[in-house]
Amino acid sequence: MAANHAPAPFNPSTRVLLGPGPSEVPPRVLAAMGYPLLGHLDPEFVAMMDETQGFLRQVFKTENRLTMAVSGTGSAGMEAVVVNLIEPGDKMLVCVNGVFGARMVDVAQRAGADVHEINRPYGEVFDPEEVRRALAAIQPKLIGIIHAETSTGAWQPIEEIAKIAHEHGAMIAIDTVTSLAGVPVEIDAWGIDAAYSGTQKCLSCPPGLAPVTFSPRAAEVISTRKTKVQSWYLDMQMIQRYWGSDRVYHHTAPISMNYALREALALVIEEGLEARQARHMLNHKALKAGLAAMGLGYATAEGHQLPQLNCVLIPDGIDDMVVRKRLLAEWGIEIGGGLGAFKGKAWRIGLMGYGSRPQNVTLVLAALETCLRDLGAKVEPGAALAVASAAYSQAK
Repeated sequence: MAANHAPAPFNPSTRVLLGPGPSEVPPRVLAAMGYPLLGHLDPEFVAMMDETQGFLRQVFKTENRLTMAVSGTGSAGMEAVVVNLIEPGDKMLVCVNGVFGARMVDVAQRAGADVHEINRPYGEVFDPEEVRRALAAIQPKLIGIIHAETSTGAWQPIEEIAKIAHEHGAMIAIDTVTSLAGVPVEIDAWGIDAAYSGTQKCLSCPPGLAPVTFSPRAAEVISTRKTKVQSWYLDMQMIQRYWGSDRVYHHTAPISMNYALREALALVIEEGLEARQARHMLNHKALKAGLAAMGLGYATAEGHQLPQLNCVLIPDGIDDMVVRKRLLAEWGIEIGGGLGAFKGKAWRIGLMGYGSRPQNVTLVLAALETCLRDLGAKVEPGAALAVASAAYSQAK
């Protein structure tokens, strides 16, 4: 009889996470996940929840009382917003210009909404006037739109669309999964009724929680529903009693993930939102300059390119997977492939949160240059790094 051997510990490789998420996590956040567990109703944990809510309000730029972290990833945040604001038969308008707009359509249909959609090609954004026409024709209860479309790197202007939505009596919900703490998100100033995000992008926290916020108007809609929320787990009427002063048990919160989110938010606030956004923009400009020097352009419309999610067109004759596999094998670099209409046609290079650093920009540019040159692309040696360096020098 063979001797029993204990399984070896899992020992993951070190990676440079420059894809669409998860992003790199700072040591302080990783360390927080090793703190001793508290019970989910322990006074110390409850006090930390209150602190986390305050931090979330600062990062969302809101005074909304109903602001918290849903136990689940960003898609749970999307579902929480939709199922709480939509009752069967309600009209919802969804703006679709990528994979996550299409996902919102699916979520809304499953919630029983009468879903209408307007569409833009991948990489483009919506003009306020086309949204105005759709709102006038449909008169929906809710409009959903993606602020930062992770599948394309498209950065959607929101403020005017929010005003138009309110002019037509509609609430507006926005997806800030990739935008929160990377580019400006102004929930109160823009008049946003509901927003959701994820922890694993510009917050630089492991995936597992979904920050959400609901305006007083949205909270009133939730509290006066005629039907039960489709999802027991995501029912805000019950969840808010756990996050609120009552502390009524709803589910066992993921303790260690909440520790991590608290530390990640503290780091955002310590750095300052404006400084953090400026850092993302500077590293984006250096990367973009270096990519241009190699003849690589963006799949996203000029002027609407997210600094933290760079969607880059793959040159003719270059195999997507050959390059991505080599980046991972030789440099430990993860970048993302294209989704949907961009599958095999684009790379998604993330410079999010802690990962948005000059050393990551220069590393990925040098590695990409090597891959492209070895595959026969006409790339001037060293040009990408030279122009990226110049971008940083100009900023100084």
